[in-house]
Amino acid sequence: MLCVGEVIVDLICEGRLSPGEPPRSFVPHPGGALANVAVAVSRHGMAASMAGGVGDEHWGAWLREGLEAEGVATDCLATVIDIDTPLGIVLFDELGEPSFQIYGEHISDTMLACRPLLGPAIDQAGAVVVGSNTMVGEVEREVTRHAVEIAHENGIPVLFDPNHRPNRWKVEDRAREFCLELAGGSALIKCNRGEAALMTGESEALDAARILAASGPRLAVVTDGAGPVVTAGAAEEVFTPEDCAVTSPLGAGDAFMGALAAGLALRSWDFRRIAEVLPEATAAGSAACGHWRAQA
Repeated sequence: MLCVGEVIVDLICEGRLSPGEPPRSFVPHPGGALANVAVAVSRHGMAASMAGGVGDEHWGAWLREGLEAEGVATDCLATVIDIDTPLGIVLFDELGEPSFQIYGEHISDTMLACRPLLGPAIDQAGAVVVGSNTMVGEVEREVTRHAVEIAHENGIPVLFDPNHRPNRWKVEDRAREFCLELAGGSALIKCNRGEAALMTGESEALDAARILAASGPRLAVVTDGAGPVVTAGAAEEVFTPEDCAVTSPLGAGDAFMGALAAGLALRSWDFRRIAEVLPEATAAGSAACGHWRAQA
């Protein structure tokens, strides 16, 4: 499973802040949506590889070592000389919802550095996983499209998790446009209810999943926090996760996606068997809610 995307440092203020309350100390944790997915894939029994890039300083080495310790291959993770690894500042409001601010202008550089490595890596992959964060800038957008194109040429399924961060887009319609582009070329889309509504204009989760499945993916999966997970396309299912204590929702969707992808891969991409995979995927998402960090 080749995950194509950002590898960043999450600097997390581990606490809920009231309006106007200044943040306290920050704790560094490994992050990046697709890096989180790669870790979850590895933890759920499938080989995972990370395609992206880091700087040639302490943080880049730290992130690489962390991925390797989790069993994620880093052959396609470029080290770029003379740049800083991007940092993500993560704050939680009083309801526990996270907000993100990315510092560092080198995401384009790190993604571009991995482009020459994509062909050989995708040739060996059983699937390619992408997200929308690498569609924000022109350079990383073309790298993402290149990865999808190679996957299509090789008959390798593309899995898409939007992981939409509104503050990273100047124009919301652009986010919708690029998410629909990736969804249309994917075998599987996994998104939350808000992302599904962004792409379809439909607030009801199952109806949104049906619209998404009709746009190209063989299977659409829509999560809704503690609410039911619904699927459409190859199989229509409704699964309600068990209640869990929530410290932070950070990384819950990534953990769900990794477990979902691993479970389907272990079933030879028979999307009709999605009901067998949902209990493990929702359990992974729930477990991630027990920590402040994304890679629980």
